[in-house]
Amino acid sequence: MCSANTTFSNDPNIERDQLCVNTIRTLSMDAVQKANSGHPGTPMALAPVAYTLWSKYLRYHPEHPDWPNRDRFVLSVGHASMLLYSLLHLAGVTEIDEHGQPSGNPAVSLDDIKQFRQMDSKTPGHPEYRMTTGVETTTGPLGQGCANSVGMAMAQRWLGQRFNRDGATLFDYNVYVLCGDGDMMEGVSGEAASVAGHLKLSNLCWIYDNNTISIEGHTDLTFSEDVGARFKGYGWNVVHVKDANDALTFGQAIEFFQAHDDAPTLIIVDSIIGYGAPNKHNTAAAHGEPLGADEIRLAKKSYDWPEDADFLVPDDARTWLRDQMVERGQSQYEQWQAALKTLEQQEPTLVDELNRMRAGQMPEGWMDALPEFEANAKGVATRESGGKALNAFASKIPWLIGGSADLAPSTKTKLTFDGAGSFSAQTPAGRNLHYGVREHAMGAIANGLALCYLRSFTATFLVFSDYMKPPIRLASIMELPVVFVFTHDSIGVGEDGPTHQPIEQLAQLRATPGLLTLRPGDANEAVQAWKVALEQTNRPSCIVLSRQPMPTLDRTRYASAEGTARGAYVVADAENGKPDVIIMGTGSEVGLCVEAYEQLKANGIAARVVSMPCWELFEQQDEAYKESVLPDDVTGRVAVEQAGPMGWERYVGRKGAMVVMNSFGASAPIGKLQAKYGFTVENVVKLATEQANAGRS
Repeated sequence: MCSANTTFSNDPNIERDQLCVNTIRTLSMDAVQKANSGHPGTPMALAPVAYTLWSKYLRYHPEHPDWPNRDRFVLSVGHASMLLYSLLHLAGVTEIDEHGQPSGNPAVSLDDIKQFRQMDSKTPGHPEYRMTTGVETTTGPLGQGCANSVGMAMAQRWLGQRFNRDGATLFDYNVYVLCGDGDMMEGVSGEAASVAGHLKLSNLCWIYDNNTISIEGHTDLTFSEDVGARFKGYGWNVVHVKDANDALTFGQAIEFFQAHDDAPTLIIVDSIIGYGAPNKHNTAAAHGEPLGADEIRLAKKSYDWPEDADFLVPDDARTWLRDQMVERGQSQYEQWQAALKTLEQQEPTLVDELNRMRAGQMPEGWMDALPEFEANAKGVATRESGGKALNAFASKIPWLIGGSADLAPSTKTKLTFDGAGSFSAQTPAGRNLHYGVREHAMGAIANGLALCYLRSFTATFLVFSDYMKPPIRLASIMELPVVFVFTHDSIGVGEDGPTHQPIEQLAQLRATPGLLTLRPGDANEAVQAWKVALEQTNRPSCIVLSRQPMPTLDRTRYASAEGTARGAYVVADAENGKPDVIIMGTGSEVGLCVEAYEQLKANGIAARVVSMPCWELFEQQDEAYKESVLPDDVTGRVAVEQAGPMGWERYVGRKGAMVVMNSFGASAPIGKLQAKYGFTVENVVKLATEQANAGRS
């Protein structure tokens, strides 16, 4: 029934191995054909590679897919998702439900495979974390899985230093990645590979499918570099397997990786996309289209497969992969459980810490001794107060780690308390991460860290959030509680000019589903913003902070900064609680709004100031609360924010006024910029007075 077109060892079970490989191939082509959508070529070509890795080397227990010390398998070529779904099906992986418990159902059943790319199925077009048990990270945008894997490998190093003891090893997993030409072309993979080589992450192995085909045709059109030489330059070990069907040589390459502890390893595997299809460089296979019924029949014939059988899983293949993985994984899992029990007897608080990390919980007392800032007209930049808040929280949360894209002195995000240290190849227990000028990889690596129980944060300037859009978006899709810190949040950057003055970035962040965007208005709001971000368990947050000082409000005169948790709150109100005009602002503009309020009050105009640090949280409040802050019958409204206008119309209404940025900024001292663009007390008072009068008429 099967041809020996894959070279295995002299194992007596070679026939069953080949049968499993061909089952993966045929399930992939059948699922894509039924869906009339998808990519069959890469699963067909890489079936021997992936099967060999899973069956012979991957540390993984199908009945415990959430085992903390499992090897991580990342399919960075997410368009080849049927390869992973077929593996999960044949491995008999048990589903983990939304409560973290085994459901008793398979992670991917044969019916799930038949529902490939259909509504509400567990087999979407690209692997989705949380949607399908066994998917370690959401992949689709090429390069992201590669960069995620670096964070996973870094996490293992950190976790090992924290939890491993003599005679009790809890974390020594490896991270394997299947990647392709597209991954190698994307810049994020180069950034991430550079980080991995610098950190000597010898627990990281990328398997590069060198099939020389992209959607536009042969990669010679665009890609002529020596990938192996590039990775050697990054400090990686490089091994070349000249035939994806040579499972024996591929296995030796994996053993080379496992035997070396000096650097990460790149295994270059030459493959023929759509292997077994009649046209070796099959156009449909390369372009992400079904093969067609005729070509599927011919491909199955080349595998000695029943040509008319759809979704066939032969009896000899149904449990063979699972049996191999359980046989190997059972003893490994039991050893891990024994190590955990030993550690619990010796250091119960450490095991409690690990349990909290896995559950997404914080340690007891994590909010104790938070900084409080006294009223100060000059005040401090929120990057300064935010940095102090971060250190206060991090000193209580041992697994809160992160860093900046070479900007820690400017973003004030360095952990400065005793014992924080810097993460390096020599000191993997350090909690300050140094990413270099690599924003794109930084965000994706932070996601990888979060996928391995750590609470991660990043930091750079707000204008460079443009470089981090993909990982921020994926953090939202995966519901990861990563904290993205962005400083230098407005034209307050001053002389650095338009290239460094963010305008449209706040609107972009606020448009991202599931993301909290917090722009605190003074030092105490900055503390509360960090508290809100760290309270999240299934959504990321952006904390947007200023470079320039802003007044610290007198909270004995104005409302408590704890209102930050509700997204928007009344800071200062008309004496009778019935304003004629509402002035709304965020960030550094809140202080300006308060100054305008005091002038309006002196002029006899009933005004209210609303700080709106987080629109998303405000929209989650009940209607009664929202009405109490922004009553419908008060139509006189002014919004003040040093950013683009998009979104404010929701709050000011059709006739309200906005003091916002309708253009890019300019290079000049901050005071002149604020005057040029209308961010002055005089202008806000003028507009608020006009709004109050219009509302009364």
